Amino acid sequence: MEQTDLLEILTWIDPAELSYQEWISVGMGLHQAGYTAQDWEDWSRRDGARYHPGECARKWNSFHGSGTPVTAGTIVQMARERGWQPPRIECGFELGWGDTIGAGGDQVVVDHAWLEGREVTEPDHWDPVKELTTYLETLFEAGENVGYVTESWEKEGKFLPTKGCWDRTAGELIEALSRCGGDIGSVLGDCQNEAGAWIRFNPLDGNGCKNENVTEFRYALVESDSMPIEEQNAVIRALELPVACLVHSGGKSLHAIVRVEAGSYEEYRKRVDYLYEVCRKNGLDIDRQNRNPSRLSRMPGVLRKGHKQFLVDTNLGKASWNEWVEWIESVNDDLPDPESMASVWDELPPLAPPLIDGVLRQGHKMLLAGPSKAGKSYALIELCIAIAEGRNWLGFPCARGKVLYVNLELDRPSCLHRFRDVYDALHWPPKSLSNIVVWNLRGRSVPMDKLAPKLIRRALKENYIAVVIDPIYKVITGDENSADQMAAFCNQFDKVCTELGCAVIYCHHHSKGSQGGKKSMDRASGSGVFARDPDALLDLIELPVGEDLRKQEENNAVCAACTQALERAGKLREVSRDDLCSQRAAVAACEELMPGWTGAAAEQARRAAGSQTAWRVEGTLREFPKFPPVNLWFSFPVHRTDESGALADIDPEETAPSWQKNFKKRRDPEAKKEDRKASIETAFEACGMGEEVTLEELAEYLGVTEKTARNRLKEHGGFWVDGGKIGRKRERREEERPRRF
Repeated sequence: MEQTDLLEILTWIDPAELSYQEWISVGMGLHQAGYTAQDWEDWSRRDGARYHPGECARKWNSFHGSGTPVTAGTIVQMARERGWQPPRIECGFELGWGDTIGAGGDQVVVDHAWLEGREVTEPDHWDPVKELTTYLETLFEAGENVGYVTESWEKEGKFLPTKGCWDRTAGELIEALSRCGGDIGSVLGDCQNEAGAWIRFNPLDGNGCKNENVTEFRYALVESDSMPIEEQNAVIRALELPVACLVHSGGKSLHAIVRVEAGSYEEYRKRVDYLYEVCRKNGLDIDRQNRNPSRLSRMPGVLRKGHKQFLVDTNLGKASWNEWVEWIESVNDDLPDPESMASVWDELPPLAPPLIDGVLRQGHKMLLAGPSKAGKSYALIELCIAIAEGRNWLGFPCARGKVLYVNLELDRPSCLHRFRDVYDALHWPPKSLSNIVVWNLRGRSVPMDKLAPKLIRRALKENYIAVVIDPIYKVITGDENSADQMAAFCNQFDKVCTELGCAVIYCHHHSKGSQGGKKSMDRASGSGVFARDPDALLDLIELPVGEDLRKQEENNAVCAACTQALERAGKLREVSRDDLCSQRAAVAACEELMPGWTGAAAEQARRAAGSQTAWRVEGTLREFPKFPPVNLWFSFPVHRTDESGALADIDPEETAPSWQKNFKKRRDPEAKKEDRKASIETAFEACGMGEEVTLEELAEYLGVTEKTARNRLKEHGGFWVDGGKIGRKRERREEERPRRF
């Protein structure tokens, strides 16, 4: 905050109205914010009765660092309580770190132009004992201590209360009142007619009457003496305040004892601030000196200057604090009004343009679901790049625009390198890198209800057409299996969509167990809300690849590598098409026509093809017709559509009929051994993905124990195991000696 701003705010605070501690807090706040003792001194001069030259400077030098310092926020809050409001700008308020989007409205309920005063008259048949008994029974439990004052002292023509009594329970007082024969003074002590009597509305611990002696922060006092009592009565009732007791003070105000039902003093202060702010906005000017929970209020059943202090009503308005707050917030909600179809039939609003053609519109939500090792994060990075460049993603054309990728899982270097790796693997020139913005939040993520306003605040001016959040388990709030809690969680995505006008895309994992026999909407882990909330659900499920198909893919990969090498060397025309379809013939042609050719690229292509996994994408769409399943190969680090159609006839293993799933074909031991070797190769490549492979990861991929994985590595013979790390023996440096199995 600028220095001039804080000094301007101080003009709203009169030091003469502050307690000593509040005056000290202002000084501490100025000190912490970098102001000078002279600033505090100049402001303090406004209190001519208590100002002493040089006192501010002496106090200033005693303000040292604290673990919980008083900050400028304390001064801002004091000013707010006295009517100061942050300046508005054309686009609204700048959001703070903890602000919630869409909360509140202006909380104005009362239209004073149409408000009619509601008369309050003294009762003709007045029963003081009954009134006080009703008051006690309404506010207190029988065993709770009640603070009250009947004695007073005079100062400058005003009668002020003493500390009074606090050692009797509500039950004791009610019993004594029932036997007093109508003489309240015989129970509580006689009060002076000019002064009346007072009572504390929150229970005490019996040891004093200060804030620290309050045992339950149950009620707050709403009092205004700056407007006629008839208007006070009308506004209190129009606001539906949860009033437990409404008492006429015998003077010019009503005392409303309002339920705030706070669990702590800190919560009490926040709720009272909220209550007073709502009252202020609705024209009820509150005496803010009544904020303390130990505050005295007027006691019904006694006389004050010949006028009755009496109970006007009990249990007004809403039944509880929470019910009242919900009502206040809903009265001024920002929900649109219902509209007749007849009014829009001839001029329907245009549909949002597609973001992913045939799948998702701009401003809508999409969930990508899949199991571990499906490459979901890579798929989302591919999508970011496709949107940035205006290219295809999984075969679907994408609109071109700016995209924000919210990285919650990877460290910053790994995340940034992944984007470059995917660009390289796709062989796309990075023409539009400025369209990709990455927000790295690993180790700094917060629940989605807290992240959403922070995200919106940063993204408002950037014109993103998509925000990608990866993964959502890092920001889930509540129980994943609870429908209502997950509905509230998913609503945060709606807020981002609405406030930014962009699509929100996120990924989630499958539940445990086999998935092939389930519908795509039922595979995502947790509540079904995950699958039913987004406008588009894309689900990945793995396809089992047989040995013949895998060898065919390896053959095609080697042939493609050889073809590229021959083309670069200008020798492609010298090889027949038939030879280019056989890896053995293609390799032989390269060796013959290109002396010195090592075949490293072909071997690398073969290994990559052997380690790739097959996947099927199914869609459940709200805005578009269902598309045919898309079959993919995940060849690290990118997904490629199956152009040959080789995967079209493959079904997930779990979808086979039960008699087929239970039928086991006998196989010879050598074939099983070869399968285990192949599975080790596949697992090693899949777990590596360019990084170090561990025994734990390999065992997890294979679905076996680490002991079993170690035995299979030993059987394979081509790998070393050193502690928990794994590598190929030919990749091992000569000076390193592998540990024995």
